[in-house]
Amino acid sequence: MRSILAHRLANQQIAATGFAHPREVVAWLGALQAQDYLGALWSVGLRLPGSTETEIEQALADHTIVRTWPMRGTLHIVAAADVRWMVDLLAVRRLARMAGRRKQLAIDEAVLARSRKICSEALQGGRQLARSALFALLEAHGIATTGQRGIHILGHLAQEGLLCLGAREGKQFTFALLDEWAPNARRLSRDEALAEIARRYFTGHGPATVRDFAWWSGLTLGDARTGLAAAAAHLVQETIEGKPYWMALSVEHKGHSPPGVYLLPGFDEYMLGYQERSAMLDAQYAGKIHPGGNGVLHPTLVVSGRIQGTWRRTLKKQSVRVTISPFASLSASQKRAAAEAVERYAQFLGLAAELEWAE
Repeated sequence: MRSILAHRLANQQIAATGFAHPREVVAWLGALQAQDYLGALWSVGLRLPGSTETEIEQALADHTIVRTWPMRGTLHIVAAADVRWMVDLLAVRRLARMAGRRKQLAIDEAVLARSRKICSEALQGGRQLARSALFALLEAHGIATTGQRGIHILGHLAQEGLLCLGAREGKQFTFALLDEWAPNARRLSRDEALAEIARRYFTGHGPATVRDFAWWSGLTLGDARTGLAAAAAHLVQETIEGKPYWMALSVEHKGHSPPGVYLLPGFDEYMLGYQERSAMLDAQYAGKIHPGGNGVLHPTLVVSGRIQGTWRRTLKKQSVRVTISPFASLSASQKRAAAEAVERYAQFLGLAAELEWAE
């Protein structure tokens, strides 16, 4: 399992990176989970040493990367050049699965058609509106947004490729028209898209199984296998503990031990990029990462590839205090490496670092 972790840390660009721009990191991984906005900025930033939170957010503002709902009905950051074919390929299955919920909310095709027209007209010409403003527009045209109807309508329009998230207005996020926000996004045929998403996933997340890929992408297992077969010429297979794993192997990574100590945000691809997570997390600690199964995932401390603790931050005017709660005692060298990771995170925020160890 150590070889799996070593390769994943390298292929996910955590242990080292050859990239200089957020769009390169995002395109390499295919997509990064991003429902926690500030955590998602750090997910990109930790893979770009020397970068700052402001620089990652600027890449979103510059439209080189886009935050939307391309798969599993979950917010992700994707490269602007890839957003169209990803949404076309991956979001459609989620929309089909949500038909029952739309029926419960009395959202039929007539409501969606009117909502498309209202939102398109309101956002044309590069305009961006917050969710509350779009809700008010829908209400003004007789479309109720209460009881989760509004967010389901906007979510549907995003997953069918009309909308995406725009820039922040204070603490609120705006919506924009996807065709205007990413006008140069590529289109691919379905077969091309299946091959491309498979190649991206196994290159940026490998070693991984086809079931990991199906879970991550939201594809059926059959479609995942089709994509893997189409991308197989770019990948290598290795059997580990009786299971076939796939990855794009590079000479530089082969044989390395899992290095370093890292502070990862709660929804980082290093854990959530796989259906099977036992390689990096002992089952006895799962409750510490995901307490109560309530959808909240705590940021994690990764030591030699394994999740060995959690951490939280406290922002001050001039500094950030990072409190680390390890699952077990760490060595002196591991603690020094953790302190360096805290320093790097503070630099990303543009603040001084304070480290606190929880009892």
